[in-house]
Amino acid sequence: MESRHLFTFLVVVEVGSFTRAAQKLDYAQSSITAQIQALEAELGQPLFDRISKKIILTDAGRRLLPYAQEISKMHTMAQDALRSETELAGSLRIGAPESLAAFRLPGIIKEFRELYPQVQIILKPGACWELVDCVRSGELDLVFLLQPETEHKDMHIESLIHEEMALVAPLGHHLAHLEEVSPLDLKTETILHTETGCSYRLLFERHLNSYGVFPDPKLEFWSIEAIKQCVMAGLGISFLPFVTVKSELAEGKLVKLNWNDESQRVATQLAYHNKKWKSPALSEFLLTVQKHALVWNGEALVN
Repeated sequence: MESRHLFTFLVVVEVGSFTRAAQKLDYAQSSITAQIQALEAELGQPLFDRISKKIILTDAGRRLLPYAQEISKMHTMAQDALRSETELAGSLRIGAPESLAAFRLPGIIKEFRELYPQVQIILKPGACWELVDCVRSGELDLVFLLQPETEHKDMHIESLIHEEMALVAPLGHHLAHLEEVSPLDLKTETILHTETGCSYRLLFERHLNSYGVFPDPKLEFWSIEAIKQCVMAGLGISFLPFVTVKSELAEGKLVKLNWNDESQRVATQLAYHNKKWKSPALSEFLLTVQKHALVWNGEALVN
Protein backbone atom coordinates (compact mmCIF):
# COMPACT_ATOMS: atom_id res chain seq x y z
CA MET A 1 0.00 0.00 0.00
CA GLU A 2 1.65 3.22 -1.15
CA SER A 3 1.61 6.09 1.32
CA ARG A 4 1.18 8.47 -1.64
CA HIS A 5 -2.17 6.86 -2.43
CA LEU A 6 -3.29 7.20 1.19
CA PHE A 7 -2.35 10.91 1.23
CA THR A 8 -4.34 11.44 -1.95
CA PHE A 9 -7.27 9.62 -0.36
CA LEU A 10 -7.12 11.99 2.64
CA VAL A 11 -7.08 15.07 0.41
CA VAL A 12 -10.09 13.82 -1.56
CA VAL A 13 -11.96 13.31 1.72
CA GLU A 14 -10.93 16.77 2.92
CA VAL A 15 -11.97 18.74 -0.17
CA GLY A 16 -14.89 16.54 -1.22
CA SER A 17 -14.08 15.99 -4.90
CA PHE A 18 -11.48 14.56 -7.24
CA THR A 19 -11.32 17.83 -9.18
CA ARG A 20 -10.54 19.97 -6.13
CA ALA A 21 -8.06 17.36 -4.89
CA ALA A 22 -6.24 17.56 -8.21
CA GLN A 23 -6.09 21.35 -7.92
CA LYS A 24 -4.80 21.24 -4.35
CA LEU A 25 -2.12 18.62 -5.11
CA ASP A 26 -1.31 20.07 -8.53
CA TYR A 27 -2.00 16.74 -10.23
CA ALA A 28 -3.99 15.91 -13.33
CA GLN A 29 -7.45 14.69 -12.36
CA SER A 30 -6.73 11.42 -14.14
CA SER A 31 -3.79 10.89 -11.77
CA ILE A 32 -6.07 11.34 -8.73
CA THR A 33 -8.56 8.87 -10.18
CA ALA A 34 -5.81 6.35 -10.97
CA GLN A 35 -4.37 6.54 -7.43
CA ILE A 36 -7.76 6.02 -5.79
CA GLN A 37 -8.56 3.15 -8.16
CA ALA A 38 -5.20 1.53 -7.37
CA LEU A 39 -5.92 1.80 -3.64
CA GLU A 40 -9.40 0.36 -4.13
CA ALA A 41 -8.02 -2.50 -6.20
CA GLU A 42 -5.44 -3.31 -3.52
CA LEU A 43 -8.07 -3.28 -0.77
CA GLY A 44 -10.62 -5.09 -2.89
CA GLN A 45 -13.40 -2.65 -2.00
CA PRO A 46 -14.63 0.73 -3.27
CA LEU A 47 -13.77 3.66 -1.01
CA PHE A 48 -16.21 6.18 -2.48
CA ASP A 49 -19.73 6.06 -3.82
CA ARG A 50 -19.88 8.30 -6.87
CA ILE A 51 -23.43 9.65 -6.87
CA SER A 52 -24.12 12.33 -9.46
CA LYS A 53 -21.38 14.92 -8.95
CA LYS A 54 -20.89 14.04 -5.30
CA ILE A 55 -18.53 11.53 -3.75
CA ILE A 56 -19.44 9.87 -0.47
CA LEU A 57 -17.30 7.56 1.64
CA THR A 58 -18.38 3.94 1.61
CA ASP A 59 -18.29 1.88 4.78
CA ALA A 60 -14.84 0.65 3.74
CA GLY A 61 -13.72 4.25 3.19
CA ARG A 62 -14.94 5.27 6.63
CA ARG A 63 -13.07 2.37 8.23
CA LEU A 64 -9.89 3.20 6.32
CA LEU A 65 -9.98 6.93 7.20
CA PRO A 66 -8.60 6.83 10.79
CA TYR A 67 -5.77 4.52 9.73
CA ALA A 68 -4.86 6.77 6.82
CA GLN A 69 -4.87 9.78 9.18
CA GLU A 70 -2.60 7.97 11.64
CA ILE A 71 -0.18 6.92 8.87
CA SER A 72 -0.06 10.52 7.62
CA LYS A 73 0.64 11.76 11.14
CA MET A 74 3.41 9.19 11.65
CA HIS A 75 4.93 10.16 8.30
CA THR A 76 5.12 13.80 9.41
CA MET A 77 6.52 12.82 12.81
CA ALA A 78 9.25 10.76 11.16
CA GLN A 79 10.23 13.66 8.91
CA ASP A 80 10.38 16.07 11.85
CA ALA A 81 12.39 13.66 13.98
CA LEU A 82 15.05 13.21 11.31
CA ARG A 83 15.62 16.91 10.74
CA SER A 84 18.46 18.52 12.64
CA GLU A 85 17.70 21.40 14.98
CA THR A 86 19.27 23.83 12.53
CA GLU A 87 16.67 22.71 10.00
CA LEU A 88 13.73 22.76 12.41
CA ALA A 89 10.60 22.76 10.29
CA GLY A 90 7.12 21.30 10.13
CA SER A 91 4.02 22.94 11.56
CA LEU A 92 2.41 23.69 14.91
CA ARG A 93 -1.36 23.92 15.28
CA ILE A 94 -2.12 26.11 18.27
CA GLY A 95 -5.43 27.21 19.78
CA ALA A 96 -6.24 30.09 22.15
CA PRO A 97 -9.18 32.24 23.22
CA GLU A 98 -9.21 35.71 21.66
CA SER A 99 -7.89 37.47 24.77
CA LEU A 100 -4.75 35.30 24.92
CA ALA A 101 -4.26 35.28 21.15
CA ALA A 102 -4.19 39.08 21.22
CA PHE A 103 -2.39 39.82 24.49
CA ARG A 104 -0.24 36.82 25.50
CA LEU A 105 0.80 34.98 22.34
CA PRO A 106 2.19 37.64 19.95
CA GLY A 107 5.51 37.94 21.81
CA ILE A 108 5.90 34.17 22.02
CA ILE A 109 5.14 33.61 18.35
CA LYS A 110 7.40 36.50 17.26
CA GLU A 111 10.41 35.16 19.15
CA PHE A 112 9.81 31.58 18.01
CA ARG A 113 9.45 32.64 14.36
CA GLU A 114 12.70 34.60 14.54
CA LEU A 115 14.48 31.48 15.82
CA TYR A 116 12.73 28.94 13.57
CA PRO A 117 11.32 30.64 10.47
CA GLN A 118 10.74 27.31 8.70
CA VAL A 119 8.11 26.20 11.22
CA GLN A 120 4.58 27.06 10.16
CA ILE A 121 2.34 28.38 12.94
CA ILE A 122 -1.40 27.82 12.53
CA LEU A 123 -3.41 29.69 15.18
CA LYS A 124 -7.04 28.78 15.79
CA PRO A 125 -9.22 30.99 18.03
CA GLY A 126 -11.98 29.44 20.09
CA ALA A 127 -13.70 29.04 23.44
CA CYS A 128 -11.79 27.01 26.02
CA TRP A 129 -14.14 24.01 25.91
CA GLU A 130 -13.88 23.92 22.09
CA LEU A 131 -10.07 24.02 22.25
CA VAL A 132 -9.93 21.15 24.74
CA ASP A 133 -12.05 19.05 22.35
CA CYS A 134 -9.65 19.94 19.51
CA VAL A 135 -6.68 18.68 21.55
CA ARG A 136 -8.50 15.43 22.28
CA SER A 137 -9.35 14.90 18.61
CA GLY A 138 -5.80 15.65 17.48
CA GLU A 139 -6.87 18.69 15.47
CA LEU A 140 -4.58 20.92 17.57
CA ASP A 141 -1.12 20.19 18.97
CA LEU A 142 -1.27 22.66 21.81
CA VAL A 143 -3.78 25.09 23.31
CA PHE A 144 -3.75 27.99 25.71
CA LEU A 145 -6.69 28.23 28.10
CA LEU A 146 -7.99 31.06 30.27
CA GLN A 147 -10.06 29.47 33.01
CA PRO A 148 -10.03 28.37 36.67
CA GLU A 149 -7.26 25.86 37.29
CA THR A 150 -8.49 22.45 36.25
CA GLU A 151 -7.25 18.97 35.40
CA HIS A 152 -8.12 16.39 32.74
CA LYS A 153 -6.84 12.83 33.06
CA ASP A 154 -5.94 12.60 29.38
CA MET A 155 -4.19 15.97 29.16
CA HIS A 156 -1.10 17.72 30.44
CA ILE A 157 -2.26 21.09 31.80
CA GLU A 158 0.17 23.61 33.23
CA SER A 159 -0.68 26.97 34.77
CA LEU A 160 1.57 29.73 33.45
CA ILE A 161 0.25 32.75 35.35
CA HIS A 162 -2.71 33.60 37.56
CA GLU A 163 -4.48 36.44 35.80
CA GLU A 164 -5.66 39.49 37.69
CA MET A 165 -9.14 40.59 36.63
CA ALA A 166 -10.39 44.17 36.33
CA LEU A 167 -13.85 45.69 36.48
CA VAL A 168 -13.45 48.68 34.18
CA ALA A 169 -15.63 51.71 33.55
CA PRO A 170 -15.47 54.93 31.53
CA LEU A 171 -13.79 57.96 33.05
CA GLY A 172 -15.99 59.84 35.51
CA HIS A 173 -18.17 56.81 36.25
CA HIS A 174 -20.28 57.26 39.39
CA LEU A 175 -18.85 54.10 41.02
CA ALA A 176 -15.22 55.18 40.60
CA HIS A 177 -15.15 57.08 43.91
CA LEU A 178 -16.22 54.08 46.04
CA GLU A 179 -13.58 52.46 48.25
CA GLU A 180 -15.08 49.08 47.38
CA VAL A 181 -17.67 48.22 44.75
CA SER A 182 -20.03 45.41 45.78
CA PRO A 183 -22.27 43.19 43.63
CA LEU A 184 -25.31 45.15 44.87
CA ASP A 185 -23.79 48.32 43.41
CA LEU A 186 -24.07 46.74 39.96
CA LYS A 187 -27.78 45.99 40.17
CA THR A 188 -28.75 48.67 37.64
CA GLU A 189 -25.53 48.75 35.65
CA THR A 190 -25.22 47.76 31.99
CA ILE A 191 -22.64 44.99 31.71
CA LEU A 192 -20.75 44.55 28.46
CA HIS A 193 -20.03 40.83 28.28
CA THR A 194 -17.68 38.61 26.34
CA GLU A 195 -19.29 35.71 24.47
CA THR A 196 -21.44 33.08 26.17
CA GLY A 197 -19.30 30.27 27.55
CA CYS A 198 -16.34 32.51 28.40
CA SER A 199 -14.87 31.17 31.65
CA TYR A 200 -14.36 34.47 33.47
CA ARG A 201 -17.76 35.75 32.37
CA LEU A 202 -19.34 32.68 33.98
CA LEU A 203 -17.42 33.24 37.22
CA PHE A 204 -18.43 36.92 37.30
CA GLU A 205 -22.10 36.17 36.61
CA ARG A 206 -22.22 33.43 39.25
CA HIS A 207 -20.70 35.82 41.78
CA LEU A 208 -23.32 38.47 41.00
CA ASN A 209 -26.14 35.92 40.98
CA SER A 210 -25.10 34.65 44.43
CA TYR A 211 -26.01 38.13 45.73
CA GLY A 212 -29.31 38.11 43.86
CA VAL A 213 -27.96 40.49 41.22
CA PHE A 214 -29.06 39.86 37.64
CA PRO A 215 -28.08 43.06 35.79
CA ASP A 216 -30.02 43.99 32.70
CA PRO A 217 -29.81 45.00 29.89
CA LYS A 218 -26.77 43.04 28.77
CA LEU A 219 -24.64 43.51 25.68
CA GLU A 220 -22.54 40.63 24.36
CA PHE A 221 -19.44 40.92 22.16
CA TRP A 222 -17.00 38.52 20.53
CA SER A 223 -14.20 41.10 20.50
CA ILE A 224 -12.45 42.46 23.58
CA GLU A 225 -11.33 45.46 21.54
CA ALA A 226 -14.98 46.25 20.77
CA ILE A 227 -15.86 45.93 24.45
CA LYS A 228 -13.12 48.37 25.45
CA GLN A 229 -14.19 50.92 22.86
CA CYS A 230 -17.81 50.69 24.00
CA VAL A 231 -16.85 51.10 27.66
CA MET A 232 -14.79 54.16 26.77
CA ALA A 233 -17.83 55.50 24.91
CA GLY A 234 -19.91 55.19 28.07
CA LEU A 235 -22.13 52.26 27.08
CA GLY A 236 -21.46 50.34 30.27
CA ILE A 237 -18.84 48.56 32.36
CA SER A 238 -17.03 45.28 31.80
CA PHE A 239 -15.13 42.54 33.65
CA LEU A 240 -11.94 41.67 31.76
CA PRO A 241 -8.44 40.25 32.35
CA PHE A 242 -6.16 43.04 33.53
CA VAL A 243 -3.63 42.27 30.79
CA THR A 244 -6.23 43.18 28.13
CA VAL A 245 -6.89 46.66 29.59
CA LYS A 246 -3.47 47.45 31.03
CA SER A 247 -2.57 49.99 28.32
CA GLU A 248 -5.91 51.82 28.46
CA LEU A 249 -5.72 52.10 32.25
CA ALA A 250 -2.16 53.44 32.09
CA GLU A 251 -3.19 55.97 29.43
CA GLY A 252 -6.19 57.13 31.47
CA LYS A 253 -8.73 55.97 28.90
CA LEU A 254 -10.46 53.62 31.35
CA VAL A 255 -10.83 53.51 35.12
CA LYS A 256 -10.47 50.36 37.26
CA LEU A 257 -13.20 50.07 39.87
CA ASN A 258 -12.35 48.86 43.37
CA TRP A 259 -13.67 45.35 42.93
CA ASN A 260 -12.63 42.21 44.84
CA ASP A 261 -11.82 39.67 42.11
CA GLU A 262 -10.45 36.87 44.31
CA SER A 263 -13.34 34.47 43.70
CA GLN A 264 -13.32 35.15 39.96
CA ARG A 265 -9.64 34.80 39.10
CA VAL A 266 -8.50 32.55 36.29
CA ALA A 267 -5.16 31.24 35.08
CA THR A 268 -3.53 31.21 31.70
CA GLN A 269 -2.83 27.53 31.13
CA LEU A 270 -0.95 25.45 28.61
CA ALA A 271 -2.51 22.14 27.55
CA TYR A 272 -1.70 19.24 25.26
CA HIS A 273 -2.66 15.58 25.09
CA ASN A 274 -0.78 13.19 27.38
CA LYS A 275 -0.06 10.92 24.41
CA LYS A 276 1.06 13.78 22.18
CA TRP A 277 4.47 13.17 20.64
CA LYS A 278 6.67 16.20 21.23
CA SER A 279 8.24 17.02 17.90
CA PRO A 280 11.42 19.12 17.94
CA ALA A 281 9.32 22.13 16.93
CA LEU A 282 6.83 21.59 19.75
CA SER A 283 9.60 21.06 22.30
CA GLU A 284 11.29 24.31 21.32
CA PHE A 285 7.97 26.16 21.35
CA LEU A 286 7.28 24.94 24.90
CA LEU A 287 10.67 26.28 25.99
CA THR A 288 9.82 29.67 24.48
CA VAL A 289 6.49 29.68 26.32
CA GLN A 290 8.21 28.93 29.65
CA LYS A 291 10.64 31.78 29.09
CA HIS A 292 7.81 34.25 28.51
CA ALA A 293 5.82 32.92 31.47
CA LEU A 294 8.74 33.82 33.75
CA VAL A 295 8.63 37.37 32.41
CA TRP A 296 4.84 37.59 32.89
CA ASN A 297 5.10 36.50 36.51
CA GLY A 298 7.91 38.96 37.14
CA GLU A 299 5.80 41.78 35.74
CA ALA A 300 2.84 40.66 37.87
CA LEU A 301 5.00 40.93 41.02
CA VAL A 302 6.05 44.47 40.05
CA ASN A 303 2.45 45.51 39.35
